[in-house]
Amino acid sequence: MHQVAFRQMKDGTREEYLFLEKLESEFNEGLVDRLLQALKDLENTLSGYQVSRLEHSLQSAARAEADGADEDLIVGALLHDLGDELAPYNHSQLAASIIRPYVRGEVTWIVHHHGLFQKIYYAHFYGEDPNERDRFKDHPWYQSCIDFCERYDQASFDPDYPTPPLEHFEPILRRVFSRPPFDPNVIGKEHPLEL
Repeated sequence: MHQVAFRQMKDGTREEYLFLEKLESEFNEGLVDRLLQALKDLENTLSGYQVSRLEHSLQSAARAEADGADEDLIVGALLHDLGDELAPYNHSQLAASIIRPYVRGEVTWIVHHHGLFQKIYYAHFYGEDPNERDRFKDHPWYQSCIDFCERYDQASFDPDYPTPPLEHFEPILRRVFSRPPFDPNVIGKEHPLEL
């Protein structure tokens, strides 16, 4: 079989769906390669900063690594802005969706909310509320997101920061994304993504 015969999903047969599942599994083996390419593509996006989006991502991950963060948080720092090109107004949520099946819930929550939390640094310049994040004050990962933004995200626009190349983070990406997706031993039994 080279392709299914059905034109509506409800008409598919068991054999067709097993065939598609095999193809999907083979395709998903290339996920890290696609993520690496997407990161490389950040080299030529959003100008105006002293570093490229790729350099910002690498710096964020390097700062997390230097701070002794675990691999989940390093991956979160590396991929936190991956959605900038396709979802400029909700890039945080896109990046969180990418990592959600593979990292602990806290990291997903941090990445999901970092766009809102980082507004503390600049929202007042646009007449917006810089403390909008305070609606999550009672959330158990509120301080973790503040720390992520302060230590890794907002600090990573420095052209002089010694930043390793993307290849340095490839083994970590491969380890994290080789986990079974949505493993409750990794993401947690409860995944509190109260949005």
